[in-house]
Amino acid sequence: MALRGGRAAEVLTVRWSDVQGLEGLACLDAGFHDCAGELALDPEWTRRWTTTWRFGQTPVVYPVRDLAEAEAEIVRSRPVRRFTWRTGQWHRPGLEYLVSTGRHHGFESFEEESLLLVADFAAGLTEALSQPFRLRFDTAAGSMEHIPDFLLLTGAGPWLVDVRPAGRIRPEDALKFAASAEAALAAGWRYGVVTGWRDNVLALVDVLSAGRRQLTDPLGLQGELLGAASAGPLPFGELVERCSVPAVARAHAVHLLWHRRLGVDVSAPLTDASLVRRACAEVAGSGAGG
Repeated sequence: MALRGGRAAEVLTVRWSDVQGLEGLACLDAGFHDCAGELALDPEWTRRWTTTWRFGQTPVVYPVRDLAEAEAEIVRSRPVRRFTWRTGQWHRPGLEYLVSTGRHHGFESFEEESLLLVADFAAGLTEALSQPFRLRFDTAAGSMEHIPDFLLLTGAGPWLVDVRPAGRIRPEDALKFAASAEAALAAGWRYGVVTGWRDNVLALVDVLSAGRRQLTDPLGLQGELLGAASAGPLPFGELVERCSVPAVARAHAVHLLWHRRLGVDVSAPLTDASLVRRACAEVAGSGAGG
């Protein structure tokens, strides 16, 4: 990468979108770990704690200890809690289309919708299960239940996720999150509580989502963009100007950014001055430098 002076320093501080996973984009809460001492985690807890799933009309129950073996089955599950719409309700449910799965998925709030959008971009999804199961667990004070918000199935393994804005996690919520974390750990899954997003992430991903669907390229502009970016990071405006039809190349550049074939700084808005590079995976696959 032949860059000098201020440009080199600027590149070193960029948080490139093509290598950022969900954990690098989200603000994750860790305070719930303090509640682990209130859980009943004796040697038999993975047998007593249960998860209830819906595959049809009849609920199916798996002890926590059997979750890892049940992964092939749970992909077919349906939400255990229905999404409801009624006048006067405080939350805003809906359906979000994911390119990763090719269909719509339910959410119960704007925050959950945002999680689905960013996961579609960054999580390497193979499946996203909304309201996947009801967890019944034991505490020092008795039994409790919790329905996690999402189970994201990714190439790196399942990731159980709850979504709760920062400042709105009550003590009983933290206890439920701690129980979910223990269940996920026992199953060999990751777990996280998303409380928000790093600066500019949500706005940037929303902009890039305009290019997430299939895009025909009869002019070969995507090849021109990737070739121009191979020599090193370029400002977005300069990159598209190097193409034969710059106005059309802009749409293809956004498409390549969404699909992580190009990378841009996720900590700043997308402008003509934003540095764009050819993604690491693209460089490795082509043998090009950059």
